[in-house]
Amino acid sequence: MAPFWIAALALWVIGSVGAISYAQQQNIPQAVWMAVLPALLLEATMYIGTGFAGVRERVARLRGWLPAAMAASAVVPYLIFSVPVGSFRMEWMGTLIVLSIVVGLWYRLAPKGLLFDLLFLGLVAGIFLSRLFPTIYENPAGKPSLDIVGRLMWIRLGIYAVLLVRGAERVDFGFVPQARHWWIGAKYFLLSIPLVGIVAWSIGFVRMRDVSSFSGKTALVAVGTFIGMLWVTALAEEFFFRGLLQQWMQKLTGSLVWGIAITSCLFGAAHLPMRGFPNIKFALVATIAGVFYGLAYARSGSIRASMVTHALVNTAWRVFFV
Repeated sequence: MAPFWIAALALWVIGSVGAISYAQQQNIPQAVWMAVLPALLLEATMYIGTGFAGVRERVARLRGWLPAAMAASAVVPYLIFSVPVGSFRMEWMGTLIVLSIVVGLWYRLAPKGLLFDLLFLGLVAGIFLSRLFPTIYENPAGKPSLDIVGRLMWIRLGIYAVLLVRGAERVDFGFVPQARHWWIGAKYFLLSIPLVGIVAWSIGFVRMRDVSSFSGKTALVAVGTFIGMLWVTALAEEFFFRGLLQQWMQKLTGSLVWGIAITSCLFGAAHLPMRGFPNIKFALVATIAGVFYGLAYARSGSIRASMVTHALVNTAWRVFFV
């Protein structure tokens, strides 16, 4: 557990300094950020805990109490910030309790099989893509957006349900890529550039950012963007799409090619609601990029390689294109 506590301490120190500095720059009322910060840091701590075997082992010991523990862990961060700032709603707390218990009980009550695996992924994706979390986690100050607290919670609960209750295999879940993951991930990122770049450019999905706007801060922005993408966006999407869906589709079809193709198409479809439904351009680019994420996962047998590819693609997009 020592590595986890060290990571948690670093998270609280760095997160507190960064959040307070941001709050002061954005003129966020002290009463708001003093309520929001503990809730955000608590949820972030529980979120990173999923990446430590020692934490997962202790959570697994809860056994029959796991659904109740999930519900409690979902509600506490919500109460911490919503009660002081006056945004607490009983119906939203009830919604969080019901959703977390459903996730915790899913693989205890549902029959084993691909159908219920796919229904579980559909539930997770549907709730994540909905407007539920921005509605529940309302910030009366307007900024920052607090739905990240709910999204981290939902990802965390899904990970625990699949890893601890279902017992998913060949995921190789973790936050820190090893050397081979970096190598494979970077390789498929470079291979993706010609096709993804040409398609995105030709359909008008992106255009090159003015290089004159680059400054000394650009590198820092790129690093920060990459870390955020790697540990949140890429981790969640690669866990559910490549770590679970792709291998399930491969088993169903008996073909790696079809497994990657089906998963990539579904991955692209999940991006249709982004930035206005239906965003066909985003879905097309995401589908093509998903093929390379799938290849990185298949080549390495680990989502940590596809996480690297995914994070590099998203970072390049955010930094060099608009």
